[in-house]
Amino acid sequence: MKVAGGQAEDGIVIGNTYDKYGTRNPIARRMVEGFESALSGLVAKADPGTIHEVGCGEGYWVMRWLGQHIDARGTDFSTQVIGMAKANARGRGLDPERFVVRSIYDVAPERDSADLIVCCEVMEHLEEPKKALQALQRITTSDLILSVPREPLWRALNLARGKYVSALGNTPGHLQHWSQRGIVSLASQFFDVAEVLAPLPWTMLHCKSKKRG
Repeated sequence: MKVAGGQAEDGIVIGNTYDKYGTRNPIARRMVEGFESALSGLVAKADPGTIHEVGCGEGYWVMRWLGQHIDARGTDFSTQVIGMAKANARGRGLDPERFVVRSIYDVAPERDSADLIVCCEVMEHLEEPKKALQALQRITTSDLILSVPREPLWRALNLARGKYVSALGNTPGHLQHWSQRGIVSLASQFFDVAEVLAPLPWTMLHCKSKKRG
């Protein structure tokens, strides 16, 4: 599977810095398995007919859901990474047109709504996270799954493995740093937070559209 490997576009790091889903490192593998289990469990609870992954990167999850016969599609701001997603889809005999270049800030209800919106590992890269949540609010008709690195644990674990030491453990491209309480507080301004999971070292939220009135 093609991965971005730390490439940048318009000064923003795109996709995955390494193939985390294919890693053979036993510690990293265990953490990724925890993330996969948490996300898969929340998707099963939502039981969606359609999924739109905002910030889909190289397309791993969209292709996985398509393999489960869920009507899934993905968008990402990066032309390069969507090119990789299309290539990955072709390599698996899937429709590359499931992937479209679009910024999170530009999503619109008439074309981007779905039963389930998924936005994982995106918010920490954004200069305007509140504006992004407002955009997600516009297209979330029922359920949203949101995940971010859990800080300061994320940086501490990077330092423990000798990564990004000069940046005090901060992964390239991470502009925002939320504790679990911090991201719950922020998301609660726009959604009803139904469930909070903590697959090490992430925070994952299952959100619902706010009830009106």
